[in-house]
Amino acid sequence: MILQDWLKELDYTLIQGNPDTQVEEVIYDSRKAGPGTVFVAMTGTRIDAHCFIPDVLKAGTRILVTERPIDMELEACELDEEEKKKITILRVKDSRRALALLSAARFGYPAKKLTLIGVTGTKGKTTTTHMIKTVLEAAGKKAGLIGTTGVVIGEHVTPTMNTTPESYELHKAFAQMAEAGCDYAVMEVSSQGVKMHRVDGILFDYGIFTNISPDHIGPDEHKDFEEYLYYKTRLLDSCRIGLLNGADPHAEAIKKEVSCKLYTYNAGKESKVPDDFMAENIRYLAEPDFVGTQFHVSGRCEMEIRLGIPGLFNVENAMAAVSLCSLLGLDPQRVSHALEHIRVNGRMEIVHTSSHCTVLVDYAHNAVSMESLLKTLRDYSPKRLVCVFGCGGNRSKDRRYSMGEIGGRLADLCILTADNSRYEKVEDILADIRGSIEKTGGAFMEIPDRREAIRYSVFHAEPGDMIAVIGKGHEDYQEINGVRHHFLDREVIEEAVRELREKEQG
Repeated sequence: MILQDWLKELDYTLIQGNPDTQVEEVIYDSRKAGPGTVFVAMTGTRIDAHCFIPDVLKAGTRILVTERPIDMELEACELDEEEKKKITILRVKDSRRALALLSAARFGYPAKKLTLIGVTGTKGKTTTTHMIKTVLEAAGKKAGLIGTTGVVIGEHVTPTMNTTPESYELHKAFAQMAEAGCDYAVMEVSSQGVKMHRVDGILFDYGIFTNISPDHIGPDEHKDFEEYLYYKTRLLDSCRIGLLNGADPHAEAIKKEVSCKLYTYNAGKESKVPDDFMAENIRYLAEPDFVGTQFHVSGRCEMEIRLGIPGLFNVENAMAAVSLCSLLGLDPQRVSHALEHIRVNGRMEIVHTSSHCTVLVDYAHNAVSMESLLKTLRDYSPKRLVCVFGCGGNRSKDRRYSMGEIGGRLADLCILTADNSRYEKVEDILADIRGSIEKTGGAFMEIPDRREAIRYSVFHAEPGDMIAVIGKGHEDYQEINGVRHHFLDREVIEEAVRELREKEQG
């Protein structure tokens, strides 16, 4: 491949060298440097990759993309003057954007070979993307998924460091999906991913905005809510057709800021103007073999939905998926069947349900998500609402205080236990939670070993109980003193249920 062929969409200044140079790979990790590589030097919050230029030159890289002059770095490298003259240097305004555009070119613009669906919002991204993927596959389409749970292509899952991966990994994933025969790519688009230019140059066929509330505001994320909202709305400016939760308090303001063709959906809430897709007659169902909701969809399509995940906010997520699938022209019966039987790992995941009790797993690991979860489960009128939870170590203690207070106030019984203790003692974390839960007068007990805490909740369940094991969701590990040990809440619950049945039968 010739470098010039990768530069068609990139704004740059050629400082020196020849862009008609043979290239093989784009890199942003200096450890992958070598002949034929283009090194993109990015400036991060903690590390300026321009500092590694002497190292990449020593390894054989001769093409550099930089944001600033690199005279000092060239002076520090071990090359003689003749060799330095052979280096091709491109100056760009933003290296992260350059990486995105170069990565797309390097993989042959794979996003254009797929129907691309992006989902953004403060809550609901993971569940909504899984719903969409499930429905697409039920309709006979092959879909890849990118998000919190990793890159999913068929049965193969590749973990990722970020909800929205770095642009190079993103385009690599698109290329793998296209090669595997995928028709669709469904992905979570985080505000941080937009801000860090990971999706620059991508035109989504469909963009979905689920909701927004204050979150991810801090020194390393967004400076304020206005900035957070701005980056969230960029998805709807980078798609052909947008879907917006019409009941979100910021919906009207968002409509004014975006330019795509926009449709709205609504999960039974009041809105100032009629929405294109409406959920009506929402009912909460808690049956021995089914826990979820049932509702009617009206507007641009008509169908009855039984949703196999509890909660009104999951009706909102389902409405996003239903609305999209209607626009795609998918068979309503297949949509309905898929949503009735859907399971999303670690997101309101019903692991066990019977006439005796219901046990579910959820990723709720902060005050907002915990309160929303417990209030939702109250709608199902359990005999007792039991919450098994802890808090992560080496994180803000405010989370422990607020989760303790919410658990004491909204659950009938809290079982305090370990989460990812990291480098803290579990006992110290539980003491912080205990201090706030005691103030509420709520019932609680402490079982530091998470496996034993889950087993206790199952073995001592009373008829009609609903047990929520929260905090870790889909995570398959516990982190203790810097070491990750295999641990999956769902597996522990299933093991406990089997053991309990064997005791009852034996």
